[in-house]
Amino acid sequence: MIERRAKDAFVRLASQFPVVAVTGPRQAGKTTLAQMVFPDKQYVSFDDTYYRELAKNAPKDFLLAFPDGVIIDEAQKEPAIFDAVKLAVDQDPYHAGKFIITGSSQLELKNMADSLARRIAFLRLLPFSIGELKEEGLLPQHAHELAFKGQYPPLYDSNRQFIVEDWLDNYIDSYLDLDVRGQINSSNLTVFKKFIQICATYSGQMLSMEGISKILGVSAPTVKSWLSILEASYIIHFLQPDRNNLGKTLVKTPKLYFVDSGLLCHLLRIETKEQLLLSPYKGAVIETMAVCELLKDRFNQGRRGDISYFRDLGGFEVNTIADWNHTYAIEIKSDSNPERKYGANTRKYIELRKDEDVQGAVFYLGDISCTVDGIRYVSWKDWPEIPPL
Repeated sequence: MIERRAKDAFVRLASQFPVVAVTGPRQAGKTTLAQMVFPDKQYVSFDDTYYRELAKNAPKDFLLAFPDGVIIDEAQKEPAIFDAVKLAVDQDPYHAGKFIITGSSQLELKNMADSLARRIAFLRLLPFSIGELKEEGLLPQHAHELAFKGQYPPLYDSNRQFIVEDWLDNYIDSYLDLDVRGQINSSNLTVFKKFIQICATYSGQMLSMEGISKILGVSAPTVKSWLSILEASYIIHFLQPDRNNLGKTLVKTPKLYFVDSGLLCHLLRIETKEQLLLSPYKGAVIETMAVCELLKDRFNQGRRGDISYFRDLGGFEVNTIADWNHTYAIEIKSDSNPERKYGANTRKYIELRKDEDVQGAVFYLGDISCTVDGIRYVSWKDWPEIPPL
Protein backbone atom coordinates (compact mmCIF):
# COMPACT_ATOMS: atom_id res chain seq x y z
CA MET A 1 0.00 0.00 0.00
CA ILE A 2 1.40 3.39 -1.02
CA GLU A 3 1.96 5.74 1.90
CA ARG A 4 0.01 8.96 1.34
CA ARG A 5 1.65 12.25 2.17
CA ALA A 6 -1.68 13.55 3.47
CA LYS A 7 -1.48 11.12 6.40
CA ASP A 8 0.30 13.53 8.77
CA ALA A 9 -2.15 16.34 8.07
CA PHE A 10 -5.04 13.91 8.58
CA VAL A 11 -3.69 12.88 11.99
CA ARG A 12 -3.06 16.53 12.90
CA LEU A 13 -6.62 17.59 12.09
CA ALA A 14 -8.17 14.54 13.74
CA SER A 15 -6.29 15.35 16.95
CA GLN A 16 -8.09 18.71 17.15
CA PHE A 17 -11.55 18.41 15.59
CA PRO A 18 -14.30 15.89 16.43
CA VAL A 19 -15.20 15.58 12.74
CA VAL A 20 -12.83 15.43 9.76
CA ALA A 21 -14.16 15.36 6.22
CA VAL A 22 -11.96 13.95 3.46
CA THR A 23 -13.02 15.20 0.04
CA GLY A 24 -11.57 14.59 -3.39
CA PRO A 25 -12.32 13.04 -6.76
CA ARG A 26 -13.79 9.59 -7.10
CA GLN A 27 -11.06 6.89 -6.91
CA ALA A 28 -8.47 9.22 -5.33
CA GLY A 29 -7.97 6.91 -2.33
CA LYS A 30 -10.07 8.69 0.32
CA THR A 31 -11.51 5.52 1.85
CA THR A 32 -8.15 3.75 1.79
CA LEU A 33 -6.51 6.68 3.57
CA ALA A 34 -9.24 6.88 6.22
CA GLN A 35 -9.00 3.17 6.98
CA MET A 36 -5.20 3.30 7.01
CA VAL A 37 -5.10 6.17 9.51
CA PHE A 38 -7.92 4.72 11.65
CA PRO A 39 -7.65 0.93 11.27
CA ASP A 40 -9.65 0.25 14.43
CA LYS A 41 -12.56 2.54 13.62
CA GLN A 42 -15.72 0.94 12.22
CA TYR A 43 -16.62 1.71 8.62
CA VAL A 44 -19.91 2.11 6.73
CA SER A 45 -20.62 3.30 3.21
CA PHE A 46 -23.72 5.18 2.14
CA ASP A 47 -23.22 3.70 -1.30
CA ASP A 48 -24.91 0.76 0.43
CA THR A 49 -28.66 1.44 0.42
CA TYR A 50 -29.10 -0.63 3.60
CA TYR A 51 -26.97 1.71 5.71
CA ARG A 52 -28.35 4.75 3.92
CA GLU A 53 -31.93 3.80 4.78
CA LEU A 54 -31.02 3.13 8.41
CA ALA A 55 -29.40 6.56 8.67
CA LYS A 56 -32.34 8.22 6.94
CA ASN A 57 -35.03 6.66 9.12
CA ALA A 58 -33.30 6.92 12.50
CA PRO A 59 -30.05 8.93 12.21
CA LYS A 60 -29.57 9.38 15.97
CA ASP A 61 -30.03 5.67 16.68
CA PHE A 62 -27.75 4.86 13.76
CA LEU A 63 -24.87 6.74 15.37
CA LEU A 64 -25.55 5.16 18.77
CA ALA A 65 -24.38 1.90 17.20
CA PHE A 66 -20.88 3.44 16.99
CA PRO A 67 -20.02 4.79 20.47
CA ASP A 68 -16.35 5.16 19.57
CA GLY A 69 -17.08 6.87 16.29
CA VAL A 70 -17.21 5.70 12.71
CA ILE A 71 -15.91 6.29 9.18
CA ILE A 72 -18.88 7.20 6.97
CA ASP A 73 -18.08 6.91 3.27
CA GLU A 74 -20.04 9.06 0.76
CA ALA A 75 -21.75 10.76 3.71
CA GLN A 76 -23.35 13.44 1.54
CA LYS A 77 -25.77 10.84 0.14
CA GLU A 78 -27.83 11.01 3.34
CA PRO A 79 -28.13 14.61 4.63
CA ALA A 80 -30.00 13.56 7.78
CA ILE A 81 -26.77 12.20 9.24
CA PHE A 82 -25.20 15.65 9.63
CA ASP A 83 -27.66 16.96 12.22
CA ALA A 84 -27.29 13.68 14.09
CA VAL A 85 -23.48 14.03 14.03
CA LYS A 86 -23.82 17.58 15.34
CA LEU A 87 -25.93 16.41 18.28
CA ALA A 88 -23.51 13.57 19.03
CA VAL A 89 -20.54 15.94 18.93
CA ASP A 90 -22.23 18.50 21.18
CA GLN A 91 -22.85 15.77 23.75
CA ASP A 92 -19.20 14.69 23.61
CA PRO A 93 -17.31 17.78 22.35
CA TYR A 94 -13.82 16.70 23.41
CA HIS A 95 -13.71 13.40 21.51
CA ALA A 96 -11.33 14.48 18.74
CA GLY A 97 -11.41 12.47 15.54
CA LYS A 98 -14.61 10.63 16.50
CA PHE A 99 -16.32 10.93 13.12
CA ILE A 100 -14.55 10.65 9.76
CA ILE A 101 -16.69 11.41 6.73
CA THR A 102 -15.70 11.16 3.10
CA GLY A 103 -17.28 12.31 -0.14
CA SER A 104 -16.52 12.99 -3.78
CA SER A 105 -18.55 16.21 -4.00
CA GLN A 106 -17.00 19.09 -2.11
CA LEU A 107 -20.03 21.31 -2.73
CA GLU A 108 -22.65 18.89 -1.39
CA LEU A 109 -20.47 17.85 1.52
CA LYS A 110 -19.63 21.42 2.50
CA ASN A 111 -23.22 22.62 2.24
CA MET A 112 -24.46 19.74 4.37
CA ALA A 113 -21.64 20.17 6.86
CA ASP A 114 -22.32 23.87 7.44
CA SER A 115 -24.26 22.84 10.53
CA LEU A 116 -20.98 21.41 11.83
CA ALA A 117 -19.16 24.76 11.77
CA ARG A 118 -16.31 24.91 14.30
CA ARG A 119 -16.63 21.16 14.78
CA ILE A 120 -15.29 19.98 11.41
CA ALA A 121 -12.02 20.20 9.48
CA PHE A 122 -11.60 19.47 5.77
CA LEU A 123 -8.81 17.55 4.08
CA ARG A 124 -8.70 17.45 0.28
CA LEU A 125 -7.11 14.40 -1.32
CA LEU A 126 -6.14 14.31 -4.99
CA PRO A 127 -4.65 11.36 -6.95
CA PHE A 128 -1.07 10.21 -6.26
CA SER A 129 1.62 12.87 -6.34
CA ILE A 130 4.92 12.49 -8.17
CA GLY A 131 6.67 12.28 -4.80
CA GLU A 132 4.44 9.44 -3.62
CA LEU A 133 5.05 7.45 -6.80
CA LYS A 134 8.79 8.11 -6.67
CA GLU A 135 9.08 6.91 -3.07
CA GLU A 136 7.43 3.60 -4.05
CA GLY A 137 9.55 3.13 -7.19
CA LEU A 138 6.47 3.53 -9.40
CA LEU A 139 7.39 6.72 -11.21
CA PRO A 140 7.57 6.16 -14.99
CA GLN A 141 10.90 6.78 -16.67
CA HIS A 142 9.65 9.60 -18.87
CA ALA A 143 7.47 12.60 -18.01
CA HIS A 144 5.24 12.10 -21.04
CA GLU A 145 4.46 8.56 -19.94
CA LEU A 146 3.31 9.86 -16.56
CA ALA A 147 1.30 12.69 -18.13
CA PHE A 148 -0.44 10.26 -20.47
CA LYS A 149 -1.23 7.67 -17.81
CA GLY A 150 -2.25 10.08 -15.10
CA GLN A 151 -2.07 9.38 -11.38
CA TYR A 152 -5.34 7.84 -10.21
CA PRO A 153 -4.43 5.14 -7.63
CA PRO A 154 -6.16 2.14 -9.30
CA LEU A 155 -3.87 2.52 -12.33
CA TYR A 156 -0.89 1.75 -10.05
CA ASP A 157 -2.44 -1.31 -8.40
CA SER A 158 -0.19 -4.21 -9.42
CA ASN A 159 -2.91 -6.70 -8.53
CA ARG A 160 -5.41 -5.34 -11.02
CA GLN A 161 -3.42 -4.47 -14.17
CA PHE A 162 -5.85 -1.97 -15.64
CA ILE A 163 -5.47 -0.79 -19.22
CA VAL A 164 -5.45 3.01 -19.03
CA GLU A 165 -8.00 3.61 -21.79
CA ASP A 166 -10.45 1.03 -20.43
CA TRP A 167 -10.20 2.32 -16.87
CA LEU A 168 -10.69 5.98 -17.87
CA ASP A 169 -13.66 5.08 -20.08
CA ASN A 170 -15.26 3.37 -17.10
CA TYR A 171 -14.30 6.26 -14.82
CA ILE A 172 -16.16 8.78 -16.99
CA ASP A 173 -19.23 6.56 -17.25
CA SER A 174 -19.26 6.00 -13.48
CA TYR A 175 -18.80 9.72 -12.87
CA LEU A 176 -21.74 10.60 -15.09
CA ASP A 177 -23.93 7.95 -13.52
CA LEU A 178 -23.02 8.46 -9.86
CA ASP A 179 -22.06 12.13 -9.55
CA VAL A 180 -23.84 13.96 -12.38
CA ARG A 181 -27.12 12.17 -13.06
CA GLY A 182 -28.79 13.48 -9.92
CA GLN A 183 -27.76 17.08 -10.59
CA ILE A 184 -28.93 17.61 -14.18
CA ASN A 185 -31.80 16.48 -16.37
CA SER A 186 -31.01 12.91 -17.40
CA SER A 187 -31.80 13.79 -21.02
CA ASN A 188 -28.76 16.11 -20.95
CA LEU A 189 -26.20 13.46 -19.96
CA THR A 190 -24.98 12.96 -23.53
CA VAL A 191 -24.59 16.72 -23.96
CA PHE A 192 -22.81 16.93 -20.61
CA LYS A 193 -20.30 14.31 -21.74
CA LYS A 194 -19.56 16.40 -24.83
CA PHE A 195 -19.28 19.42 -22.52
CA ILE A 196 -16.50 17.70 -20.54
CA GLN A 197 -14.63 16.99 -23.78
CA ILE A 198 -14.92 20.64 -24.83
CA CYS A 199 -13.66 21.76 -21.42
CA ALA A 200 -10.60 19.55 -21.96
CA THR A 201 -9.56 21.77 -24.87
CA TYR A 202 -9.49 24.71 -22.44
CA SER A 203 -7.20 23.15 -19.81
CA GLY A 204 -4.36 25.58 -19.18
CA GLN A 205 -6.27 28.44 -20.78
CA MET A 206 -8.44 31.32 -19.61
CA LEU A 207 -12.03 30.23 -19.32
CA SER A 208 -14.51 31.34 -21.99
CA MET A 209 -18.05 30.42 -21.01
CA GLU A 210 -19.33 32.17 -24.11
CA GLY A 211 -17.03 30.11 -26.33
CA ILE A 212 -18.14 26.85 -24.71
CA SER A 213 -21.75 27.95 -24.94
CA LYS A 214 -21.51 28.57 -28.69
CA ILE A 215 -19.77 25.27 -29.41
CA LEU A 216 -22.17 23.26 -27.27
CA GLY A 217 -25.36 25.11 -28.17
CA VAL A 218 -26.51 25.66 -24.58
CA SER A 219 -26.94 28.86 -22.60
CA ALA A 220 -24.09 30.56 -20.71
CA PRO A 221 -25.91 30.09 -17.36
CA THR A 222 -26.10 26.36 -18.10
CA VAL A 223 -22.37 26.29 -18.85
CA LYS A 224 -21.71 28.10 -15.56
CA SER A 225 -23.85 25.60 -13.65
CA TRP A 226 -22.15 22.62 -15.29
CA LEU A 227 -18.69 24.05 -14.61
CA SER A 228 -19.62 24.26 -10.92
CA ILE A 229 -20.50 20.55 -11.02
CA LEU A 230 -17.10 19.68 -12.52
CA GLU A 231 -15.31 21.82 -9.94
CA ALA A 232 -17.31 20.49 -6.98
CA SER A 233 -16.56 16.89 -7.99
CA TYR A 234 -12.83 17.56 -8.48
CA ILE A 235 -12.72 17.05 -12.23
CA ILE A 236 -11.44 20.59 -12.81
CA HIS A 237 -9.82 23.36 -10.77
CA PHE A 238 -9.87 27.09 -11.42
CA LEU A 239 -6.74 29.23 -11.02
CA GLN A 240 -7.70 32.81 -10.21
CA PRO A 241 -5.71 35.84 -11.45
CA ASP A 242 -2.99 37.20 -9.18
CA ARG A 243 -4.14 40.18 -7.12
CA ASN A 244 -0.87 42.10 -7.46
CA ASN A 245 -1.62 44.44 -10.36
CA LEU A 246 1.84 46.07 -10.19
CA GLY A 247 0.45 49.27 -11.65
CA LYS A 248 -1.01 47.41 -14.63
CA THR A 249 -4.50 46.41 -15.65
CA LEU A 250 -4.91 42.67 -15.19
CA VAL A 251 -7.22 40.17 -16.80
CA LYS A 252 -9.92 38.99 -14.41
CA THR A 253 -10.75 35.66 -16.02
CA PRO A 254 -9.78 32.42 -14.24
CA LYS A 255 -7.82 29.66 -15.96
CA LEU A 256 -9.23 26.16 -16.10
CA TYR A 257 -7.21 23.04 -15.28
CA PHE A 258 -8.16 19.39 -15.12
CA VAL A 259 -7.17 17.65 -11.89
CA ASP A 260 -5.51 14.71 -13.67
CA SER A 261 -3.43 14.85 -16.85
CA GLY A 262 -4.32 11.26 -17.80
CA LEU A 263 -8.03 12.02 -17.77
CA LEU A 264 -7.26 15.15 -19.79
CA CYS A 265 -5.35 13.16 -22.40
CA HIS A 266 -8.19 10.64 -22.63
CA LEU A 267 -10.76 13.39 -23.21
CA LEU A 268 -8.51 14.96 -25.84
CA ARG A 269 -8.42 11.56 -27.59
CA ILE A 270 -4.67 11.22 -27.16
CA GLU A 271 -4.27 7.44 -27.33
CA THR A 272 -0.54 6.91 -26.64
CA LYS A 273 2.33 8.72 -25.00
CA GLU A 274 3.89 8.98 -28.48
CA GLN A 275 0.81 10.85 -29.71
CA LEU A 276 1.16 13.20 -26.74
CA LEU A 277 4.68 14.13 -27.84
CA LEU A 278 3.31 15.27 -31.22
CA SER A 279 0.05 16.76 -29.95
CA PRO A 280 -0.67 20.50 -30.11
CA TYR A 281 -2.00 20.04 -26.58
CA LYS A 282 1.34 18.80 -25.21
CA GLY A 283 2.17 22.09 -23.48
CA ALA A 284 -1.29 22.33 -21.91
CA VAL A 285 -1.08 18.74 -20.63
CA ILE A 286 2.32 19.31 -19.03
CA GLU A 287 1.19 22.61 -17.53
CA THR A 288 -1.89 20.86 -16.15
CA MET A 289 0.26 18.16 -14.55
CA ALA A 290 2.56 20.76 -12.95
CA VAL A 291 -0.28 22.87 -11.54
CA CYS A 292 -1.87 19.73 -10.08
CA GLU A 293 1.40 18.82 -8.35
CA LEU A 294 1.45 22.25 -6.70
CA LEU A 295 -2.13 21.75 -5.51
CA LYS A 296 -1.41 18.25 -4.21
CA ASP A 297 1.53 19.50 -2.18
CA ARG A 298 -0.63 22.07 -0.41
CA PHE A 299 -3.69 19.87 0.02
CA ASN A 300 -1.55 17.06 1.43
CA GLN A 301 -0.47 19.49 4.15
CA GLY A 302 -4.09 20.32 4.93
CA ARG A 303 -3.62 23.82 3.49
CA ARG A 304 -5.34 25.94 0.88
CA GLY A 305 -3.82 25.91 -2.59
CA ASP A 306 -2.91 29.63 -2.54
CA ILE A 307 -1.77 29.61 -6.16
CA SER A 308 -2.82 31.97 -8.93
CA TYR A 309 -1.52 33.19 -12.27
CA PHE A 310 -0.40 36.61 -13.50
CA ARG A 311 -1.40 38.13 -16.81
CA ASP A 312 -1.83 41.77 -17.80
CA LEU A 313 -3.75 43.19 -20.74
CA GLY A 314 -0.48 43.54 -22.64
CA GLY A 315 -0.09 39.76 -22.66
CA PHE A 316 2.74 39.45 -20.12
CA GLU A 317 2.09 36.28 -18.15
CA VAL A 318 3.61 34.07 -15.47
CA ASN A 319 2.03 30.61 -15.39
CA THR A 320 1.77 30.28 -11.62
CA ILE A 321 2.22 32.51 -8.57
CA ALA A 322 2.48 30.47 -5.37
CA ASP A 323 1.94 32.59 -2.24
CA TRP A 324 3.41 30.28 0.38
CA ASN A 325 6.17 30.87 2.96
CA HIS A 326 7.80 32.77 0.09
CA THR A 327 6.11 33.99 -3.06
CA TYR A 328 7.25 31.89 -6.03
CA ALA A 329 6.85 32.98 -9.64
CA ILE A 330 6.82 29.73 -11.61
CA GLU A 331 7.03 29.19 -15.35
CA ILE A 332 6.13 25.75 -16.72
CA LYS A 333 7.86 24.46 -19.85
CA SER A 334 7.36 21.22 -21.80
CA ASP A 335 11.05 21.10 -22.72
CA SER A 336 13.90 19.06 -21.25
CA ASN A 337 16.62 21.70 -21.68
CA PRO A 338 17.17 24.32 -18.95
CA GLU A 339 17.55 27.28 -21.31
CA ARG A 340 18.09 30.68 -19.73
CA LYS A 341 15.30 32.30 -21.78
CA TYR A 342 12.70 30.19 -19.97
CA GLY A 343 13.27 32.23 -16.82
CA ALA A 344 12.68 35.60 -18.53
CA ASN A 345 9.11 36.08 -17.32
CA THR A 346 9.90 35.10 -13.75
CA ARG A 347 12.81 37.58 -13.73
CA LYS A 348 10.56 40.34 -15.05
CA TYR A 349 7.89 39.57 -12.47
CA ILE A 350 10.47 39.64 -9.65
CA GLU A 351 11.71 43.03 -10.88
CA LEU A 352 8.15 44.38 -10.95
CA ARG A 353 7.59 43.25 -7.36
CA LYS A 354 10.83 45.10 -6.44
CA ASP A 355 11.86 44.54 -2.82
CA GLU A 356 9.24 41.96 -1.97
CA ASP A 357 10.23 38.41 -1.07
CA VAL A 358 9.66 36.80 -4.47
CA GLN A 359 11.68 33.92 -5.86
CA GLY A 360 11.68 32.45 -9.35
CA ALA A 361 11.44 28.89 -10.64
CA VAL A 362 10.99 27.07 -13.93
CA PHE A 363 9.33 23.67 -13.92
CA TYR A 364 10.69 21.74 -16.89
CA LEU A 365 11.03 18.17 -18.18
CA GLY A 366 14.73 17.66 -17.63
CA ASP A 367 16.06 15.04 -15.21
CA ILE A 368 18.26 17.38 -13.15
CA SER A 369 17.24 20.28 -10.91
CA CYS A 370 19.69 23.16 -11.13
CA THR A 371 20.05 26.93 -10.86
CA VAL A 372 20.53 29.22 -13.88
CA ASP A 373 21.20 32.92 -13.19
CA GLY A 374 19.32 32.91 -9.91
CA ILE A 375 16.30 30.97 -11.17
CA ARG A 376 15.66 27.41 -9.96
CA TYR A 377 15.04 24.93 -12.78
CA VAL A 378 13.08 22.09 -11.21
CA SER A 379 13.10 18.64 -12.83
CA TRP A 380 9.66 17.05 -13.31
CA LYS A 381 10.83 14.25 -11.03
CA ASP A 382 11.11 16.77 -8.19
CA TRP A 383 7.83 18.65 -8.70
CA PRO A 384 6.65 20.54 -6.70
CA GLU A 385 9.80 20.89 -4.57
CA ILE A 386 11.60 24.22 -5.06
CA PRO A 387 15.13 23.87 -3.64
CA PRO A 388 16.66 26.92 -1.93
CA LEU A 389 19.18 29.03 -3.79
